[in-house]
Amino acid sequence: MLSRRSFLKSSALAAAGATFSARSWAQVAGANSDIRVAVVGLNGRGRNHLQSLQRVKGTRIVAICDVDSEVLARTQKFLSGEGSAVKSYVDLRELLASREIDAVTIASPNHQHSLQGIWACQAGKDVYIEKPVSHNVWEGRQLVHAAARHQRVVQCGTQIRSGTGLQEAVAWVRAGNLGKITAARGFCYKRRDSIGRADAPLQIPANINFDLWCGPAPLVPPKRKRLHYDWHWVHVTGNGDVGNQGIHQMDVARWFLGETGLPRTTLSVGGRLGYVDDGDTPNTQVVIHDYASAPLIFEVRGLPAKAGAAGGGDKGGRRDAMDNYRGVGVGNVIDCEGGSLVTTNYFTATAYDKAGKTLKEFKGVDRHMQNFIDVVRSRKTADLYGPIEEGHVSSALCHLGNISHLLGRTAAPDALRERIKGNAGLAEACGRMFEHLAANQVDVKATPLTLGVLLAVDAKNERFTGEFAAQANPLLTRNYRAPFVVPDLSRKG
Repeated sequence: MLSRRSFLKSSALAAAGATFSARSWAQVAGANSDIRVAVVGLNGRGRNHLQSLQRVKGTRIVAICDVDSEVLARTQKFLSGEGSAVKSYVDLRELLASREIDAVTIASPNHQHSLQGIWACQAGKDVYIEKPVSHNVWEGRQLVHAAARHQRVVQCGTQIRSGTGLQEAVAWVRAGNLGKITAARGFCYKRRDSIGRADAPLQIPANINFDLWCGPAPLVPPKRKRLHYDWHWVHVTGNGDVGNQGIHQMDVARWFLGETGLPRTTLSVGGRLGYVDDGDTPNTQVVIHDYASAPLIFEVRGLPAKAGAAGGGDKGGRRDAMDNYRGVGVGNVIDCEGGSLVTTNYFTATAYDKAGKTLKEFKGVDRHMQNFIDVVRSRKTADLYGPIEEGHVSSALCHLGNISHLLGRTAAPDALRERIKGNAGLAEACGRMFEHLAANQVDVKATPLTLGVLLAVDAKNERFTGEFAAQANPLLTRNYRAPFVVPDLSRKG
């Protein structure tokens, strides 16, 4: 077991595969003790974590961490005003060395998630980690290994799974009340305006520790106007809306299908169209995963309903009620032989028959953080609503779609339609995508869509096989920047 000093001095502990006992630093809290929690990453979802934790009885926020010292100081001042005395850290490794922390919640950028989660497990902390749990498929599996090896409670932030209404809806549909599922669909129709174009690399403010911000990614100032949030739209740190919102909807779709692993094949059609900016992830995309039970189809639309539509998309995206599929802008439609199940927000759903008549309604609320804390106390990981294995698989679906896109080539509209016409579900979704682009006056002849490669997947080994395996398998992981190296935990011992 590494000493506390060794942990602080070596951020390469993960690569060394160091082992910490479950009680080495963070003691498992007893039934009558407060769970002492640290929140990592204080912009965006981190603020939601703070609010959620404050509502959970028997939980005490004792520490916060962010590489932006201004955000850190502002959050500490706010918490102090509410009567919460917390310690602040810029370097996560120093926080994890504390014996006064039982659990951490992680809301840092995507490229940090797996490594920070693994470090937390190795330090004996339980972990709530935002979606997606990984930046690539391989590192997500290493996080699953870390949770098992160190016997840690690790909850993925797929909070839709915590709603009693959706839990009931899944059981009801899988019991056959609507017949066999014919397609599980997910949608992200969120307006995402251009992030602009920068003339030169971003000047990193002095209040940001950029080395820590980059972590496993290359230490290169990004060429864009804003550091925070817009990392979502650059592949080196983010995963586009497939990995930002898509993780939720693909997770729900897979949950309804009852599929526990990766699909047989994956294919993407999409592009970044309608404007030219410093983003390189698609703002318009259809991803189809071929499962034995039924196809899983996910759609991204980042442009407005039509050219000149009023309003703008803020960093969280603006839903446009005019631009939806069967009333769904962000949510799921589970098509079945005898009707459909529709979700229009995170925790409610409605079942319809083939004629559109309402059959049953399901309602619920978010209990995800409460569930995490409950399991931290009980140690019954089977009770987790968002167990890390499920979070990993659904995150991997996002990565598979992006790999198909990255290896694809642009195609003229007629050629693209010809290539996909044999896949009814994909052709139907892409047909509506063409209509959406036309409404935004996007000339797909001048700026064509990218037809991704059809990837054959070895679900058991989480590898690609077949024609494009040689190009695709290296994209299951990345070249890590020392000392921020995700360890290979696949080997026992």
